[in-house]
Formats: sequence, C-alpha cells, structure tokens
Amino acid sequence: MVRLTRAQQQERTRASVLAAAKEEFTEYGYALAKIDRIAERAELTRGAVYSNFPSKRALYLAVLIDLVENTATAAPSAPPASPGDALGLFARTWLERLPLVDDTTAGGRLQLRSLVGVLDDERARTTLAQVTRLEALLLGTALESCAPESPRRVRLAALALTLLDGSGHLAEIAPGSGDPFDVARACTHLAGIELTDTWAPPHLPFVAAATPCEDTWTPPSGLPDLISGDGADLGADGVIAVLGANRLAAAEEAVRAVRPGEQVTVAVTTGDPAETGRLIRLRVGDLAGCLRRVFTADALPPLRLVLDDHAAIVSALGLTEPGDETEAAVRVQNGAIVARAHGRGAAHAAATANTTPPRKPGRGHPRAAP
Repeated sequence: MVRLTRAQQQERTRASVLAAAKEEFTEYGYALAKIDRIAERAELTRGAVYSNFPSKRALYLAVLIDLVENTATAAPSAPPASPGDALGLFARTWLERLPLVDDTTAGGRLQLRSLVGVLDDERARTTLAQVTRLEALLLGTALESCAPESPRRVRLAALALTLLDGSGHLAEIAPGSGDPFDVARACTHLAGIELTDTWAPPHLPFVAAATPCEDTWTPPSGLPDLISGDGADLGADGVIAVLGANRLAAAEEAVRAVRPGEQVTVAVTTGDPAETGRLIRLRVGDLAGCLRRVFTADALPPLRLVLDDHAAIVSALGLTEPGDETEAAVRVQNGAIVARAHGRGAAHAAATANTTPPRKPGRGHPRAAP
C-alpha cells in the first residue's frame, strides 16, 4: 500500500468534504444544510471540515466553484458574426444552467449557482456589486471585438446580464416560468438598442500622474488567469493593477487607457480569500467559461485576471497592507517596473504614464508604493 504524502492526504480530505457537501446542499439547500451532517457523510470530524473550509458559506462557494470548473467547455471554430449573434450565443450558453423539471428544488438552486440567502451581509453585497461591473466589462469588451469600430458595449453587456440573472432568479422562485428560447432571442435583439454608451469618468482628468522609476521586476509564475484559463504572463509589457475586492470596477480605467499591444493584468486582493475571494472566483470563472464557448481566443476580453490569494504579486511589487479597498498599479516595460501609482485612478495613471524604456533592464531596487 502506497503511503500518501501530507499534501495528498489533505487533498483527499478536501475532495471528500466537497463531495459530501454537494450531496448535502443538493438535498437540503444552503439554509438547511448542516456541517455535522456533511462531516458524517464524509466520515470525518466536524473539525476536519472546518480545517478545510472556515464557514458554511465558504464551503458552499467551493462546491459551486467545483461545479463551474468541472463543466466541459469547447472553444468555437469561428468568432460570432456580430454583437447580436454573440449575445444570442452567450445567452443560450448561460441558460444551460436552468434546472430541469425533474430536479429537486435544492438541486436546481445549486445548478443555478444561486446565491439567494448566502450573501446576507453588507460586505458580501458590496463585493457582488463590484463583481457585476467587472462582468459587464468582460462581456462588453468581448462584444466590441465583433465590431472593432463599434462604440463601447459595456452598458449593453450589463443589460443582457441583468436579463439573464433575472430569468435565473425567476426560475428559482417560480420553476417553469418564462421561456429560455425567448430570453435568448431577446438578448440577440438587445444589440440593436441605442444606449449612447460612452467612457468619460469625471475623476480621470484629476488623477495624479504615476511616479517614474526603474525597479527590478521578478514576476511570480504559475498563477492562473481566470479569463483565458491559461497561466498569466506577468512579465509582459503593460499594466498590472492590484485591486481590492471593492475596487474591481477600476479595471476598465486601465483597459481603456493602455497602449495598443500591451497587456492589462488585474491582480485581485482581499482580506478574506475564503469567502470574498471565492465569490469573485465563482462569478468571474462562471462568466469566463461561457465566454470561452462563444468567442475565439483572440476575441476574449483584453484583460488577464489573477486572484492573488497568497499575496504573491502584492509581495513582489512591495505593496504593504493590501485589502478590499486597495488600488495600486505599475507599468512594466522591457522586464522592469518603470512607473508606479497608488490610490484612486492608479490603473489609469500607470496606463498613461509617460515613460522611456529603462537603460539597463533588471537594474534598480524594488521600491514599495507610497
């Protein structure tokens, strides 16, 4: 008999807890599920469950993440012909989560990735509000790739996501209500609505300029990009924005200002990886999975998103005391950090920094942001 390593044993225990929790949530739903019963199902102690997941909410989010990340995806052979076609395809993909008539009520809610009764505090709702704005940016910029000369499509994306989320909520509280095919057709026609979508945040002209520097940059490796599903290349020329969970909407400031051909990476930091971090991973991962089934790789959003749960990026950048309100950014050029910004508008400031390539890449000393 092969003796398991400590890491292998921990992974086996975690998998047992997740499997037992999925059974519990499918049978009882989130509100009535009990940690004691989950431990009994997994043939573990209550303490073993909590050693892997600090709360029932963290465990429920982990079950949903496991469901999302184990859903099969297939990349399309060709990009959508128009924003309307893209929205219709996206809607049909998204609506596959609607429960079937023979699903149990609790099981249907799990299939819907329902968060009703789960986000019952102000902190979680604040994070979700920021995540929905990030979701609209991701879908909106993907739609823009279908018609490069078209205007901003983020408001259109937000409208489509509102319709889809509403149909999901209705399916949860009134099973059988609404026709998903009608919803998908409606999303297709939304692309024809004139929303006068512009990008002109009033605070950007007053953002302080980034501080030029010439700092060594040793990017962490092996961190996954939630959007593409591949590893994130943190050494590429462009902007790395470190955003707290309550500042995710600032990602668009870098996307709109970055120079052609450069990369925008958002490293998400939070004081609560177990719950807040998992909420972001669930929502962004779920949306990205749908995007990857509709858009070809070159049409995905021009953004890389990394959850910096272990502060690998934060530490490498020399940032101190990161949290949900953090907003900082750097410009990377020729393998070195050439500008730093901190505070509101940092992503925009780093993206628009007037810099010249460092004379000798790799020289200099890391410097913490102010």
